[in-house]
Amino acid sequence: MVLDLWQALDAALAPMGSSALELVGFVFGVIAVWLMTRQHIAAWPVGIVNVALYAVLFTRAGLYSDAGLQVVYVGLSAYGWWRWTRGDASSADRSLPVTRTPPREAALAAAVALLAWIMMALITTRIPGTSLPWLDSALVAGSLVTQWLAARKRLENWLCWIVLDVVYVGLFAYKQLYLTALLYAVFVVLAVRGHVAWSRTVRPSSPQPT
Repeated sequence: MVLDLWQALDAALAPMGSSALELVGFVFGVIAVWLMTRQHIAAWPVGIVNVALYAVLFTRAGLYSDAGLQVVYVGLSAYGWWRWTRGDASSADRSLPVTRTPPREAALAAAVALLAWIMMALITTRIPGTSLPWLDSALVAGSLVTQWLAARKRLENWLCWIVLDVVYVGLFAYKQLYLTALLYAVFVVLAVRGHVAWSRTVRPSSPQPT
């Protein structure tokens, strides 16, 4: 029954260049980011389902850096899930507070993103069928560190997502993944809302150890 429905949905979406896999991933993606804007911990398990679906989709599209990113996302999402569950003992309700990214952490994130970009691009350019390896790798590297910032509830993760998602819209439209392009356009709107919502609850960062 489920398989028949899946195949029927695939057939219906095929003329639009989409698929049932992309549609289901779209739905889970929107729900995950919406939950994230509300600082709801369910964002993480829902997000894990989303990235698992997109790992398959991106592999089919030849976006191997993005496919690999989804696998790493599973680990980062598990970390975020644990981090948010663990909370902060200094918080009144023990929840993990929203804070700004300390300069040292921002510099570290930028350095890791640059190194990851170069390494992934050099590797994926050697893989037959890879599409736009340098651009794809840059977006992947940026997304990795941004997801890490989100797991730590750093306010600036939303600003990073806005920039990344705008570029992703163009990339997926170019790859004719139109539903995914639409998804990332929705992500841009949700990221703006997330930044506004988190800004209202932001707390000064804790002093960094020397």
